[in-house]
Amino acid sequence: MSFDFKKIAPHLVVFVIFIIAALAYFHPVLSNKKLYQSDIVQYKGNARQLIENRAETGEEIYWTNAVFGGMPTYQLGARYPYDFIDALDRGLRFMPRPADYLFLYFISFYVLMLVLRVDWQLGLIGAFAFGFSTYLVIILGVGHNAKAHAIAYFPLVLSGIILVFQKRYVIGGLLTALAVALELQANHPQMTYYLFIATVILGIAYLIDAVRRQQLPHYFKSVAIMAVAALIGLGTNAANLLATQQYSQESTRGPSDLTISAQGESVQPTDGLAYDYITQYSYGLTESFNLIIPRFAGGGSGARPDEDSNTVEFLEKLGLPKASAMDFVQNQVPLYWGDQIIVEAPAYIGITVFFLAVIALFLIKGRLKWWTLGTAILALLLSYGKNLDFLTRFFVDYVPLYDKFRAVTSIQVLIELVIPILAVVGLYQLFNKNNKLEEKGKALLYAAIGVGGLLAVFAAFGNQLFDFAGAYDAAYLQQEQLGSGFVDALRQDRFEVMRADSLRGLFYIGVISLALWLYFKSKLQENAVLIIVGIFILVDLVSFDLNYVNEDDYVSASQYDNAFQRTPIDEQVLQDDGYFRVYDQLMNPFNSARAPYFHNALGGYHGAKPRRIQEIADFYLFDPQLGMRSGLNEQNQQILSMFNVKYLIDVDEEGLQLVENRENLGAAWFVKELQVVNNADEEMLALANLDGKKRAIMQQSELEKISLSNISVDSTAQIRLISHSPEQMVYQSTNSSDALAVFSEAYYPHGWIATIDGLEVPIARANYALRALKVPAGSHKIEFTFEPDVVETGTAIMLTSNVLLILLLLGGTFYLVRKKN
Repeated sequence: MSFDFKKIAPHLVVFVIFIIAALAYFHPVLSNKKLYQSDIVQYKGNARQLIENRAETGEEIYWTNAVFGGMPTYQLGARYPYDFIDALDRGLRFMPRPADYLFLYFISFYVLMLVLRVDWQLGLIGAFAFGFSTYLVIILGVGHNAKAHAIAYFPLVLSGIILVFQKRYVIGGLLTALAVALELQANHPQMTYYLFIATVILGIAYLIDAVRRQQLPHYFKSVAIMAVAALIGLGTNAANLLATQQYSQESTRGPSDLTISAQGESVQPTDGLAYDYITQYSYGLTESFNLIIPRFAGGGSGARPDEDSNTVEFLEKLGLPKASAMDFVQNQVPLYWGDQIIVEAPAYIGITVFFLAVIALFLIKGRLKWWTLGTAILALLLSYGKNLDFLTRFFVDYVPLYDKFRAVTSIQVLIELVIPILAVVGLYQLFNKNNKLEEKGKALLYAAIGVGGLLAVFAAFGNQLFDFAGAYDAAYLQQEQLGSGFVDALRQDRFEVMRADSLRGLFYIGVISLALWLYFKSKLQENAVLIIVGIFILVDLVSFDLNYVNEDDYVSASQYDNAFQRTPIDEQVLQDDGYFRVYDQLMNPFNSARAPYFHNALGGYHGAKPRRIQEIADFYLFDPQLGMRSGLNEQNQQILSMFNVKYLIDVDEEGLQLVENRENLGAAWFVKELQVVNNADEEMLALANLDGKKRAIMQQSELEKISLSNISVDSTAQIRLISHSPEQMVYQSTNSSDALAVFSEAYYPHGWIATIDGLEVPIARANYALRALKVPAGSHKIEFTFEPDVVETGTAIMLTSNVLLILLLLGGTFYLVRKKN
């Protein structure tokens, strides 16, 4: 088989262009600066113990004591043996972060465009339209790297599926297996779940088409090939998937045994998240226009009127100096007037891209049109959350796994995926010589009238169509000095930014329409039109993206690596070489990874916290009205003490304060009494009167595990920690009779093995979240070791699946080369 360099050359050029574009957008990384990603900084705090152990020993740990009182590291970046897909993924992301993810957006979408058989020039434009979609850039800015990682492989998975449906079974099946493996490697189940929804809709579209064409045997053969490919992809990620599934049952994403809330209300136990939590971030119905008019709802939550705004002018008329007026506006006056609690930036897909997608709807027919349109509409409707209650409740109640994920607006990633696909296919159809010029002209005319007319109406009459009323406007109205005049000025500012974006969009689609019209009249060449379209797509998207991710968001490497500043209080705590935990109240302890970065902490930062510690915090560490309870008090001391919290870090008017908890119970202790309860509700409520040093609380079902009838503790009884590491805790105990020992370690029912003098014994749960053992009379060595079967089983499956995938790739390549020859 001869090698034709001319065929491959354009793709190599595109590859280089993608590298240049990714580095150009994130160019400060070339100066050894780092994008300050808040979520990644938090991750580094949570995973500190894992990262340090890996650096010191080269080995992996699957448990950490540094966060939430102890949890598995499965969702903290744990790595597994035989993870060949991880090595491949790291090779694909060879560029500095986060340019690597932007490059991955580009190249993955470009492959999809080639599979759809469009020219490389169109594929290049489509890749930019997808990669620079505002939401996809914003998530890189805040550090949602796993989400970006998973989204980047969406087009690659779809490429494999479509190849199979194109009857290119071998290459399609192999690409599907590889792409699914990479998608799962990204480890963002929510995004992968959304991709699955899109593939189901794609499958339905192909099924309808197969019925119409009488090609059902081909359809089911394709589905079978894809099912096998998906299983192989699943197998290559078995360790992580199995571990994640196991942990999810013990996390806030899993079922709770409680039927009461911290406020004393009755709640219905569910297998997933609470409905209000799932829909906490629900897209407003009118906010849909943000997709094409970026500041339709004012922009992001941080957007403010500028110095020339009506709002500032009104404050100046009240007598405020401009500097004071601007200070007030910057701190207290949002332009955003949408329904969401907080939004980093609008999910803007680009008016230029949307316009081309609308053109495509007039020119294309069949499965691609209905798949992309159906996916976009369903994603938009589901993003409304509680604002489209009946549909959301149906999905939460009846669609498997949908109730495991929060932030329903995230499903709009499917819109950001399919609209650029439509846009590129629309361009392809406009340049397709087989399409009648009259049809193309009508499509352009209808799209220009529809989209342009909508923008013109909003620009001219938007202040009559919408009230631009924000969440804080009522408070401004009640302030005597501000009142209705201030609110009117603010709403006028909101209208004016919407109008500015509408007019800008009108100009963009006007230029593109003119270029296409001139092409139809043979006044412009195709390449000239493509250059114009590509430039305006880039200007449209990149100019807006730079408002949210720009040079101001970078810090030096040293600043980034020391994002958490060690305080004198931290230094003081670190001088204590004992084994204990810290409760850091400088921020919300359960929404900050500052403490785990320096100490073994009770709190931390994670989207899927250990459920039992979160429930205890809700009941006893937080006030329903005021939020976090500050300091050490009767309400929280017993709870903190049983978790071995020796120090509290707090702040008051005198500055940072270090409070020592002198009631701290230490690493382990014998109890004199056992209070037996019947269920989780009783156990949780009993903690309100806990005397941890004297008494333990245990459900009857847990007591039956250890067959403990009587307990006795003499004055000489003791249990002490003699050595500790994240995955191994060793104690020495002495007691004259059988006793119940409680340990300040988080109870986790999977992987922990307890032995007394080398003989395995059952572990019970006490005080709702701690470990407990029946310890026989005498002197004993007690040992806890973390040996998760799920990792051993998962890695065996991974090894088998990876070997199978490699053999299939080699065999498939040999077959294709031989067939080509």
